Amino acid sequence: MAPESSPATSDIIDSLSFEAALAALEEVVAKLEGGQVPLEEAVALYERGAQLKEHCALKLKNAQLKVEKIIAQEGYTATEPFEPSATEVDR
Repeated sequence: MAPESSPATSDIIDSLSFEAALAALEEVVAKLEGGQVPLEEAVALYERGAQLKEHCALKLKNAQLKVEKIIAQEGYTATEPFEPSATEVDR
């Protein structure tokens, strides 16, 4: 059975990079989609997945705010959504 979520678990998640948290979230989703985990473990996995999702969302929001700050420092007055060019999409 998976251990219950604890403050230590939250601290571990908080220390993860965006990429590591996303990979861990993908593992959680794969296990849950497989449907082969006992109910209590599934609930614990779901809780961990929710924490990982929130962590990833916060990392993305912080990155967005940093970009907006950089743009503001450069004298631009508004931000626009990033639209990759065809060459950037092909990379």
